[in-house]
Amino acid sequence: QVQLVESGGGLVQAGGSLRLSCAASGRTFSTYGMGWFRQAPGKEREFVAAIKWNGGSTYYADSVKGRFTISRDNAKNTVYLQMNSLKLEDTAVYCCAEDGWQYRSRLTVTSAEYDYWGQGTQVTVSS
Repeated sequence: QVQLVESGGGLVQAGGSLRLSCAASGRTFSTYGMGWFRQAPGKEREFVAAIKWNGGSTYYADSVKGRFTISRDNAKNTVYLQMNSLKLEDTAVYCCAEDGWQYRSRLTVTSAEYDYWGQGTQVTVSS
């Protein structure tokens, strides 16, 4: 059974930084792409960032490009999201997700293509 556990969320002032972690277990982490999504109150879940199974490529939503960095450590079965220059509009629950396909050759931003999800971690950016 796949489990994804996020950590690292919290309260931060605008302009600050946070680093989210997502620890995975249950199947061969190094063969699956990973993604981060977020959902703000009253809004739909939105894609944030994705990383290929081998870490060879990444993709970001325009709203976070240049500020957020996704990375992974396959030896630790963990994916990270480094968030810098945080803005008020970054406030949301952030969830990591594991791709449904092994060795997918392309990155996906579609939540339906991710099979497993973490419970989420709250990120609150204050002024």
